[in-house]
Amino acid sequence: MKILLIEDEPQLLSSIKAYLEREEFLVTIASTLRQGLEKTYSYEYDCVVVDIGLPDGNGLELIRQLKQLHAQAGIIIISAKDSLNDKLTGLELGSDDYLTKPFHLPELNARIKSILRRRFFGGQNLIQFSHITINSHTHQVDVKGQPVVLTEKEYQLLLFFIANPDRLLTKAAIAEFVWGDHMDLANSHDFLYTHIKNLRKKLTGKGCPDYLQTRYGVGYLFTANP
Repeated sequence: MKILLIEDEPQLLSSIKAYLEREEFLVTIASTLRQGLEKTYSYEYDCVVVDIGLPDGNGLELIRQLKQLHAQAGIIIISAKDSLNDKLTGLELGSDDYLTKPFHLPELNARIKSILRRRFFGGQNLIQFSHITINSHTHQVDVKGQPVVLTEKEYQLLLFFIANPDRLLTKAAIAEFVWGDHMDLANSHDFLYTHIKNLRKKLTGKGCPDYLQTRYGVGYLFTANP
């Protein structure tokens, strides 16, 4: 899952980035409003965490721009001010949450995960796709009640496929989601084929139907429909 973190305090930026990466998020950082806007125009993110008080402008402007782009990213505002007006303005613009500094990093992590569950899976911790069951808290994956041991990249691939059923996903989009920004500049996506091959083998090895259809030269379709 891809996070864009926009914060101008270097120590806090570094602390949040390190913590979220330990939680297996892909984190892109920016320290100014301009940098943040450039990132949002270039790439898509699952969640944007933005400070209101940036050196070159108000973080609320970034939220306005995101909504004009019709971006689907969840948005969390962080601010040193516990301002009711800022909270209300942020919510009116389309933000999902508001955290006042100082805050505990596990709280930020919990709120990000809550937004992602709402965005992709209707707020459910237990995700079901036909014979596949995923516990988003523990990352446990079962097929017909049998546990399947996946690497973290395989787990993220499976989540991405289940979050986008019956949609043709390009190799570039899949790679960018799981491995982060700039993967669209890669010369080859052969590594992606290897991870998908391993994921498919592990699922079908437990008796799971092969839900993954290959569209040669384009990408993949994850579907329960034959």
